[in-house]
Amino acid sequence: MDIIIVCAILIFILFYNKTIDGKKFLVDNEKYFQVLREEDYDFLLYAKYGDDVEPDLLFRKRVTTALFFGFFFLILFLTELSLINLVFAVVIMFGVFKLPYIQLKQYYKAHLHEIDLMLPYYLKSLEILIQHYTVPVAIGKSIDDAPDIFKPGLRQIVERVNSGDSSIDPYMEFSNTYPVRDSMRMMRLLYRLGIGSQENKQERLMMFSRTVSNLQNKAREIKYKERLGHMESQTMIMLVVAGIAVMMIVLISMMGIFGLS
Repeated sequence: MDIIIVCAILIFILFYNKTIDGKKFLVDNEKYFQVLREEDYDFLLYAKYGDDVEPDLLFRKRVTTALFFGFFFLILFLTELSLINLVFAVVIMFGVFKLPYIQLKQYYKAHLHEIDLMLPYYLKSLEILIQHYTVPVAIGKSIDDAPDIFKPGLRQIVERVNSGDSSIDPYMEFSNTYPVRDSMRMMRLLYRLGIGSQENKQERLMMFSRTVSNLQNKAREIKYKERLGHMESQTMIMLVVAGIAVMMIVLISMMGIFGLS
């Protein structure tokens, strides 16, 4: 026990005096830690916390916390270090690292429909702007009123297009970053709407408008079904409770009748 306390104090002093610089260690080895970063991590963060979140900072905190717990358990097992204890420390470290991601996944699953339904309503407002501006300009003007979850990706589209990227890549990158329902198809339509001659713009805009309207109708249908399902479940609960109450009243009445007789 004494050696564990001594090691813990020694490590604390090394970190406190910055003999061991934890921040520098993370920065120097960031490319190795990035291998562990999940593809949808940024999207899940934006979905839960909105536009103001800093994915890189939160990812470094995940790594730091996991390493801390890993070293902590290694110090605990220092007096009886074995392969089993080493594996246990690694498992604990990996579990601590994965826990925030699992919590983000659970949040996304719980709010899946709500997040998916944001895109059609945003695209409807964007459609009005596209009637008066080019697609990149319309996207830029729509950012302030867009859902917080989409703002970083929309800014990235505008920045890449303004820097001279006329390919479909900025739009596809958005759909990969935000894998909500129909995002890839709608980004393709947006790209096609932004290219070609001005004469054909009205035809492409009508096609875009019809697609957005269909998505909105689907969104309304989903909302209606969810509301109907909620009402049905509430009605069923009320019927079950009422049925149980009636049965209890009947049972009490029968017990009273038999008791009197």
